[in-house]
Amino acid sequence: MEASLAIAVLCGFWLLLCLVWQNLRGGRGSLRLPPGSMGWPFLGETLQLYAQNPNTFFTAKQKRYGDIFKTHVLGNPSIMIASPEAAKFILVSHAHLFKPTFPLSKEEIIGPHALFFHEGEYHSRLRKLIQDSLLPRDMVSDVEALALKTLSSWDGNTVVTFEEMKKFAFDVGMQQIFGEYEALDKDDLKHSYQILEKGYNSLAINLPGFTYHKAVKARRHVSAAVRKIIGERRTQKQCCENLLSSLMESNDEAYSRLTDEQIADNVIGVIFAAHQTTASVLTWLVKYLTENSTLLEAVTAEHQSIRQRKMDNDKSLTWADTKNMPLTNRVIQETLRISTILSFTFREAVEDVEYNGYLIPKGWKVMPLFRSIHHNPENFPDPYKFDPSRFEVPPKPNTFMPFGNGAHSCPGHDLAKLEMLIFVHHLTTKYRWEVMGSMTGIQYGPFPLPKNGLPICVHLK
Repeated sequence: MEASLAIAVLCGFWLLLCLVWQNLRGGRGSLRLPPGSMGWPFLGETLQLYAQNPNTFFTAKQKRYGDIFKTHVLGNPSIMIASPEAAKFILVSHAHLFKPTFPLSKEEIIGPHALFFHEGEYHSRLRKLIQDSLLPRDMVSDVEALALKTLSSWDGNTVVTFEEMKKFAFDVGMQQIFGEYEALDKDDLKHSYQILEKGYNSLAINLPGFTYHKAVKARRHVSAAVRKIIGERRTQKQCCENLLSSLMESNDEAYSRLTDEQIADNVIGVIFAAHQTTASVLTWLVKYLTENSTLLEAVTAEHQSIRQRKMDNDKSLTWADTKNMPLTNRVIQETLRISTILSFTFREAVEDVEYNGYLIPKGWKVMPLFRSIHHNPENFPDPYKFDPSRFEVPPKPNTFMPFGNGAHSCPGHDLAKLEMLIFVHHLTTKYRWEVMGSMTGIQYGPFPLPKNGLPICVHLK
């Protein structure tokens, strides 16, 4: 009897799930949902997404259903869009209907007060503070010194490009956040941050022994270290021009001071946003330059010309020099396009929205697919060919969004470009290198990378 009752309860529960699922698959009123497949109840199509190259999943869906389709991934009913017009609608012209959203596990790792989890006045205030503190014009000498330090450690060695680029990007972040602060234990912060980073993309199981649990503990440690530095700077009444000081000193008639917790969350958020992404692009840059010897010669000549125009006793780069690298800029743009580190972003509909006759239901996730837009031959002919010359003419509006678009685009994108320009300048003019092993193959972790992080052997010219 008990077994029969249990089976009846389970069948009833399964029927309820199917009814709920069927409701998700339909539309409301006269509007209908975009075409697509929702997969299994609750599991959706997450397994299909991660059982293969994610781009294969997106491409297959787009070919079958078009530039807007429904699916169910990562625990959420979702609508994916792959046209410039739809991206503009969601990220710019009707952005007020779509709030930025992340899984709660991601917020726990970075911190709920971080910039990119918010909108409105709080977001606008933080965005301005971060942008004003990361002005690339004021950072040329600092970034150059760190680039030279990194490259000097490569001479005569075989290095894993991605791992080394992560160190470089992390050091730039530390410099711009904390400045020259002798009490800063960079090695301790780097170690804890590496644990935090691994947990960000792991299963959100907060139990001892799991990667996510270790990341949560590491995040508390980083937050405590930042709050300790805040306390020391307040006691010493230090005044420095860096991001931490800007966050600490922000106070006017309209806003109260940021709490130590808010400051710590945003420091961690800035490190996270600028670390792996910049390192990934730099790694692809090295790969594409290596594969295209004629292009490498032209880029090297551009930078040699800059060096030759400078006085013999002053070879340091200036802001004006970085604005005189047109070919390198195009190479960076093409690298950003073809590698597309940020494949998509998450938004959530705050109310029922109609787009092109389709219903986007309130609460559903909406995912602009940047990689699909960047690789669409209608936007970029022969899209899988590495061709920087395509950027001699500005791309069509909303077809090139390597740093996102709208109010929530990356506030540090100009600093990231500066890091790339300076690093390429010194790499091409002073060093020669060769890739160790095959240059084919891509790995995901979660951003796309050349296989094995692109090991190279480096020597001074």
